[in-house]
Amino acid sequence: MGMRVETSNWPLPVGGQRFITPPRLRRLLAHHALSSGCYPLAMGFYPEAAGHQMRRERADDHLLIYCRSGRGWLHCTDGRFDVGPGDLLLLRKDMAHAYGADAQSPWTIYWVHFDGALSDDFLRLLGKQPLRRIGVQPRLLGDFEALLAVQRQGLNAAPFIHAAHRLQALLSSLAVLPARVNLKFGRVLDIEAVQAVMREHLRGSLNLDALAAQFKLSRFHFAKTYRALTGHAPIQDFIQLKMALACRLLDRGEIEVRQVAEQLGYDDPYYFSRLFRKVVGMAPSHYRALHQG
Repeated sequence: MGMRVETSNWPLPVGGQRFITPPRLRRLLAHHALSSGCYPLAMGFYPEAAGHQMRRERADDHLLIYCRSGRGWLHCTDGRFDVGPGDLLLLRKDMAHAYGADAQSPWTIYWVHFDGALSDDFLRLLGKQPLRRIGVQPRLLGDFEALLAVQRQGLNAAPFIHAAHRLQALLSSLAVLPARVNLKFGRVLDIEAVQAVMREHLRGSLNLDALAAQFKLSRFHFAKTYRALTGHAPIQDFIQLKMALACRLLDRGEIEVRQVAEQLGYDDPYYFSRLFRKVVGMAPSHYRALHQG
């Protein structure tokens, strides 16, 4: 593994930050059990990055870029994309790419280069698209700021191991961000809104037709869009939410399994028990017994 991180040698603007993990700490992170899975190699913040651009035929590490404001562009094997506020670029190693700031309205970006034995697994959580339109998320901006704070903490191992964990938490948080998609006629399908409807029906039943109708979509189009955004079928997620409520009810300990089934709208306690076992991995009575100690 080469020790060089190829960042753009672009002159930093006022208020800009760029930090490259020193080689000694990079070696430590690559070999320490707590950080070797995924760790930062370089990170930065470029405000209104006029003239910023980069081209790589083959990168040695992964790169995450988050656009806070302004505009830019990305060119890669999947095509050419316009980049705007709230867009996230996921540029995997070995993927040829070029990107840059828009001439009229240059982007303000956070970025981090990273590697590690588990970095492919973290990226697999996030799907294959090189560009995700996730919107400007204040928490994510805060996560990048917290990651950048490592440069002010001296060159000891502990802050850098913590930075590796911050990076891992940042990546896994992207996998649970509220997903949304713009449909025709200016409408939006927002997964949080769908799951809010599911939560309203946890003590009853809800079928795919009724759910799709709430969002004025055909059953087929709704299910396909939901799966594309989450990786799951909508009714599968509804059952997962129901079983999470079943666990909470069973945790209280004073309620019979049959009553839990009734509260969740299941007339047949055996059917409920089969579903619970499938999702949770044990029978409801055994799950409740875990909490009797």
